Amino acid sequence: MPRKKKDEQEEVTAAEVTETDAAATDETVAETAAETTEAVESAADATETAEEVSAPVEVEEAPEAVAPKVQAKAEPVAEKAETTADARHGKRAERVGVVASDKMTKTVVVRVDRLIKHPIYRKYVKRRKNFMAHDELGAAIGDKVRIVETRPLSARKRWRVVEIIQKAEK
Repeated sequence: MPRKKKDEQEEVTAAEVTETDAAATDETVAETAAETTEAVESAADATETAEEVSAPVEVEEAPEAVAPKVQAKAEPVAEKAETTADARHGKRAERVGVVASDKMTKTVVVRVDRLIKHPIYRKYVKRRKNFMAHDELGAAIGDKVRIVETRPLSARKRWRVVEIIQKAEK
């Protein structure tokens, strides 16, 4: 099949591009290194993994002084992602409320109050909801506690007491 003029033009432009890349000066290499460090620092701030952050540094020609700084910034990000429990299980719902009842064994009823704006009257209205939570910490009536969503523990119990924020006055 005969070649088209369009294919020949593409080959010529590709050859010109490689010639201009070969003729790059030290100034353009320094500018590229500065751009690379900015890109890597912004990527490290966006909590990417160490492998993704260090890959552009290896591809780009950067000064050796930049590479250790980039790796030092990338390592704590990778450790932080592995140590958090939220990374393994996703973000679990969390509520803060007051213990309303503690008459059951290892179970408390937590009353969670929240204020919502009424759609018509624009006044704040108090809404209450009771949650049954598993309690290993021994919370008593009136304690302010933080509860976290968990797997179903019984027919109505899907929450767990994580911490007692404030003990009740007796």
